[in-house]
Amino acid sequence: MSPTDLTVLPVGQLMTRDPVTCSPDTPIQSAAELMADHQISSICVVDPDGFRGLVTVRDMNAKVIAHGVDPAGPVSAVMTVDRTTLPPSALGLDVLHMMMERRIGHVPIVDAGRLVGIVTQTDLTRFQALSSADLVRRVVEASDVPAMARVTAEIPTLLAQLVGTGTRHEVITRLITDIADTVTRCLLKRAEDELGAPPVPYLWLACGSQGRQEQTGVSDQDNCLILSDDVTDTDMPYFAKLAEIVSDGLNACGYVYCPGDMMATNTRWCQPLRVWRGYFDGWIAKPSPEAQMLASVMFDLRPIGGDEDLFADLQADTLAKAARNSIFVAHMTANSLKHAPPLGMFNRLPRGPLDMKHNGVVPVVDLGRLYALQGQVLPVNTRARIEAAIATGALSKTGGADLLDAYDLIAVTRLRHQARQIRVGQGPDNDLLPATLSGFERSHLRDAFVVVKTMQSAIGSGKGALG
Repeated sequence: MSPTDLTVLPVGQLMTRDPVTCSPDTPIQSAAELMADHQISSICVVDPDGFRGLVTVRDMNAKVIAHGVDPAGPVSAVMTVDRTTLPPSALGLDVLHMMMERRIGHVPIVDAGRLVGIVTQTDLTRFQALSSADLVRRVVEASDVPAMARVTAEIPTLLAQLVGTGTRHEVITRLITDIADTVTRCLLKRAEDELGAPPVPYLWLACGSQGRQEQTGVSDQDNCLILSDDVTDTDMPYFAKLAEIVSDGLNACGYVYCPGDMMATNTRWCQPLRVWRGYFDGWIAKPSPEAQMLASVMFDLRPIGGDEDLFADLQADTLAKAARNSIFVAHMTANSLKHAPPLGMFNRLPRGPLDMKHNGVVPVVDLGRLYALQGQVLPVNTRARIEAAIATGALSKTGGADLLDAYDLIAVTRLRHQARQIRVGQGPDNDLLPATLSGFERSHLRDAFVVVKTMQSAIGSGKGALG
């Protein structure tokens, strides 16, 4: 299915909610002024009993200007009273067919006589035009950071659209992450244009959800800089300023500053390659709780812009050293069990909100990272890590298949929750109330969490998921 296939989407996901309305006795001129003030081409007419009709710019031109209807008269004199409406359960295909058959450009959406929205040709055009490729293009063409921020403000709408068309969760998060990558590279270019050419080669990397290409509608920034070992103390102010420009730009575009200061603006995470090698060697040799946490984050590093040669050997060497150190692997295993699925006694779901990030996807992310370490596989995307672990034998085919299915269900449930919030004008979050799900959905979500819990128990007991 095409990500922009609006024909299969319920019109409830296409319509403009809370359309501009007026009463039947509103003067025609006042209705026209409302349309002009809101820059719209139609206005819905309602009274206490519900939807009554529609007035368009075409109606105004044909009846007021061409036929001399008094503009001081009531809008009911020029409105279309034909009930050409659709319910919220209708599909985009129904809207298209109605528009073509009736030669109209506005379809009011009415539920039990009450106006709940309207779909216009503009809505359909906007939907078809909105895509990750379009947002990437507009980010690149943006004249300044505020213009880039106006583009990234449309990401929630894109997410809701992609979820509505049934796009796979790993594709949705990849497309959304691609936009963040483009924003980052554009900001790096702007920084270099302002500061001049870098004194030595550098590499900007993302970690966290951007590093794993798993961003959703809620994302902060996690990043760092690896510098050439040729860098000198006199060069460091350049990279400090570059990091500031990029980090500030990301924050302005909705990728808020990392609460844990895991950013290139922190001098600890803006260092020469030799220092980074020392970091990883130290974390592996002495796996303290902080080392486990930092290693977990840094194992998700992915190059975004700059000289990628600065990272290739570091990634492979670190994985090899870590996998050979059984004590470090044991500590990483323990660290991967800190986030548990939200299951109570007898594996029941709680009544309160489920944190679909920290108790939903993160336990699987942690397992995927551990399997990647054991199998020394390079992908940082969670699903790709699990698939690679199956291919290398670090994870059994049956256990891997169950975990993939569980992860898919958890990730999709999280995205659907965020999409529902976006459609009603709320900011997306990760707190899902089980009561908002059907009994069928709750049952399957519970089963998915049980699978993750079982896989955690197996790896925690030292049995892994082999056999």
